[in-house]
Formats: sequence, structure tokens, C-alpha cells
Amino acid sequence: MDDAAEALDCSTDKILWMERAEWVKPKLRDVRDLLDRYGVTDAKHREKLFAMAREGSQRDWWQPYRKMLSDRYTTYIGLESEADDVLTFELAVFPGLMQTADYARGLIQSGPAEISDEEVEQRVKVRTERQRILFGDAPARLWAIIDEAALHRPVGGPEVMRAQIQRLIELAELPKITFQVIPFSAGPHPSTAGSFTILSFPRDPDAAYVETVAGELLVEEAADVRRYEAVFRQLIAKALSPEDTIAMLSKEAARN
Repeated sequence: MDDAAEALDCSTDKILWMERAEWVKPKLRDVRDLLDRYGVTDAKHREKLFAMAREGSQRDWWQPYRKMLSDRYTTYIGLESEADDVLTFELAVFPGLMQTADYARGLIQSGPAEISDEEVEQRVKVRTERQRILFGDAPARLWAIIDEAALHRPVGGPEVMRAQIQRLIELAELPKITFQVIPFSAGPHPSTAGSFTILSFPRDPDAAYVETVAGELLVEEAADVRRYEAVFRQLIAKALSPEDTIAMLSKEAARN
């Protein structure tokens, strides 16, 4: 119990209360720390416990949508909601945290899964609700980089694209959001293989997240996360400055 309390930097009383199910709701980060200290490495078992941690007495906003979302994706949403910093790179589309509802709808409708109109709207709702972390009293810091290809890939028609690009400009002007574009003129870059997101926490290990056609991948091994962080630093160097990025977005909006 002393070792567990040291892992959480808390009192042994808190550990005792958690073991007796007398603690209101263990935070996801507490569960992660305890699993690390207890040597629980099986990914499926960890995800199951993460899901249980989220299903405490205080229901999170995404609970009504759990049936249509994978355990790994809901784990990611939970981690994202607690992150201080979100670093994301998108190769072909705009980041989910910056998408308008109409743009998100166009992407979801063209996705690999055949889903009903009702589920499309539910998934749009989940995506837009995630964006709440960018606002409020203590918003997360977002650093988003896209390949220029995303600017030229029409989704939902000219009106949707115009509104989406205007949304990007508005968000990029917020103090805790940095947005950059890697132009075609920069040539090949370190992440032509695909998109990824890095979540950074104040005292917990960072994590990386990757979406594939076969499912989502949540990367927690420190050495692997550092590789993503190194790639992101290289992408920053390849991209236009935030100021030049906004200038490019303004020109693109005028053309749509």
C-alpha cells in the first residue's frame, strides 16, 4: 500500500478507500499509474480497466455513445480530456478538434464503415463535443500541423470548405492554439506514412494515438512515444510559420 501511495503521490488512506470502492471516482491517470506500478502490461486488460474507471458514479459526456465506439477510442477520448497538450499531425484531412460539424459529417459519411444516418449524426456529435477541451477556464494547448493536401481535398462542397477554412483561421488566432501547414514545396517530410496525435500530461507519461482502417492504436511505451515526438519536431521545421499559414488559409478561403 505504501508503494501504491508513492506511485500516486497520495496518502495510504486514499489507496485503502480505492480498494474498498469508497473513493468517488478514481481518475484515469491514477488507474494508469497503479497499473504501471503493479506491472499490468496486457493492453486489452488495461483498456478494460480504463473503461471501468470512466464508468464511475460521474458519467462522462461520451457514455451515451459507448455502444458505437471502440474501447480504445473511448480510452483515447478520456486521455484527451485530461491532457495539457495535444500535438496532432494530419496528412489528408483537417484535425478532428478543428472540424466544423458539416466537414466532420462529410468525412464520416465517406468512411469505410456503412452506418445509418442516425449513427452519422451521433459520431458528428462526439467529434464536436471533444472540441470542448479547447475552451473554458483551462483549455488544453493544441499544436496542429497538416499537409497541404488537406486544403485541396474537397469535403462537402465549396460552402462547407469555405466555412471549415474560416474556422481554422479563427481557431489559429486563439492564444493556446498553434496551426501550421506543410506546403507541397517543402517536398517529402518525416510523416508521409500517416497521421498521429501525441497527448502530453503534467505528471503522467505521454501517449501517442494512431487511427488505421483496422482499428485504433494507443502507444504508451516511452521509447515509441519519443519517436513520434521527434517526428513532430521535424514536421514543425518543415511547416510554414503560423503567420504564413494563416495567409495561405486566407487565400484558399477566397478561392472557395
